[in-house]
Amino acid sequence: MLKAIVPSIICLSLAGAALASDVTYRKDIHPLWNARCSACHGAKSPYLGDFLENTDTYKKMMKGPRMDTYADLIIFVGWPDTGAIMRRLDDGKNTKDGKPGNMYQYLGATDEERQKNFGVFKAWVGEEAWTHKRWDAKGDMPGVTKDELAKMKVKY
Repeated sequence: MLKAIVPSIICLSLAGAALASDVTYRKDIHPLWNARCSACHGAKSPYLGDFLENTDTYKKMMKGPRMDTYADLIIFVGWPDTGAIMRRLDDGKNTKDGKPGNMYQYLGATDEERQKNFGVFKAWVGEEAWTHKRWDAKGDMPGVTKDELAKMKVKY
């Protein structure tokens, strides 16, 4: 009996790892984003440049920068706002002070749901690519490297 169970457990573990590597924007991120993020970052939200020019105005309107397409969302992962998704959605386990990012709370109604959805975003970007670094150094944080950018998965 045990001999039959062990291979099944191994297969399930490998299948789980394969699923994590197969996270795509279309299949996983876009539906999750629609459910959890679109109210503030949808098609009626400003593009990043407009948001940065009028941040206070848009914040009063409960609007963040637009992220309703793959191309718009990638801006906040790779460039020009490198690492913004990672800094804002992080659960705090990747920060010096242990504080989650300011958007982590919106990933779900319970901590279990937030952790699950956080895991989907993290798998999409890539475990090894999950960085809080920006394009250019800021404070004591160095800028992102070419090698770190190359680890990003962000499959469409």
